[in-house]
Amino acid sequence: MNVLVLNAGSSTLKFQLIRTDQDRLAANTDEKLARGAIERIGGEAVVSIRAGEGPPVRGTASLRDMRAAVEYAIAHMAGPDSAVPITSVGEVQAVGHRVVHGGERFQRSALITDEVLKGIEDTIDLAPLHNPHNLRGIQAVRAVLGPGVPQVAVFDTAFHHTIPEQAFLYALPYQLYRRHKVRRYGFHGTSHRYVAHRYRQLTGTPRGATRLVTLHLGNGCSACAISGGNSVDTSMGFTPLEGLVMGTRSGDIDPAILDYIGSKEGLSLPELEALLNKQSGLLGISGLTNDVRELLAEADEHADRRARLALDVFCYRARKYVGAYLAALGGADAVVFAGGIGENAPVIRARICEGLQWLGLELDPARNAEMVGGREGRIATDASRLAAWVIPTDEELLIARDTFRVVAGLKSRY
Repeated sequence: MNVLVLNAGSSTLKFQLIRTDQDRLAANTDEKLARGAIERIGGEAVVSIRAGEGPPVRGTASLRDMRAAVEYAIAHMAGPDSAVPITSVGEVQAVGHRVVHGGERFQRSALITDEVLKGIEDTIDLAPLHNPHNLRGIQAVRAVLGPGVPQVAVFDTAFHHTIPEQAFLYALPYQLYRRHKVRRYGFHGTSHRYVAHRYRQLTGTPRGATRLVTLHLGNGCSACAISGGNSVDTSMGFTPLEGLVMGTRSGDIDPAILDYIGSKEGLSLPELEALLNKQSGLLGISGLTNDVRELLAEADEHADRRARLALDVFCYRARKYVGAYLAALGGADAVVFAGGIGENAPVIRARICEGLQWLGLELDPARNAEMVGGREGRIATDASRLAAWVIPTDEELLIARDTFRVVAGLKSRY
């Protein structure tokens, strides 16, 4: 089955075309036929499309809306001059969508029907910055490919529905949960779920015996405690703002700070929200950038104090969450790093693991240094009681596999 995977944003469309089926899934031989991104939709859009592992083809196109962008991407991949191994639009057999929020209703991936569309619309209040754009992607595909092509919604929040009540509830008046569903939802679920699955494949660990702390570290960051293959706690909460220090997000703060800063700086609630989401984190502390590579260079080459401080706070917060989740799990078999920073910054991984030797975690410096650029493997010593691994995440592959499973009537969770 050729599955088109879409991640629709406000003015962007990221996509992959992946060939998968029961045999390929079992053998881990899914084929990535193409990938690409369209940015600045609504005007002269910037387009980049790559067939397989070939070089990207870049260009521009006048694309007025999401429907035009979806139509352009599919037509380009199926065009006569394309290196993508499909020859017609009809060879796109299903479409999988990343949908950020499924609320409490959607606990697994779902075939998109009018009823499911209504359910996603009902969660817009919980994810006003994401779900409307995800819906536009779904509606665009229906307009371009017709209602006969099945579409599947894969929810970022779904993996975390196994978190127990004691972990997902906030210590607020209980009626706020009952009336407005104010609770911890968690995000990055497709990433944490993929990483846990891949760990089991690499180590031969049965699902029921899987105990991990996974760290998805990119511009957005989250930690997840996994027991028996299920999420039992995660650092992001009601929104993706809670938890770890991130590129531009603050992570955990004392909520009373908002009123204090608002009164001192004369900021409205929307301005405070923008400050916490877009001006904080690594960028806010360093005053320079949210790019870890640049911060490492500034700290090393120019001894920039605030660049070093931003990285110290980032690593300390991540290490603290690792310790908390090891306590919550009663111990674990491994800490797993994923995401752009987790996969490509050996120095950051080493700093996060500093001081965890008493828990039995001993990094192998040579292995750690080698695990960059998409490589996966163990970075702890063989004698380490608590292992550490690097496993590059692949959310698009998981979405494609879930789409096949749902369309084929198979279980969507593994």
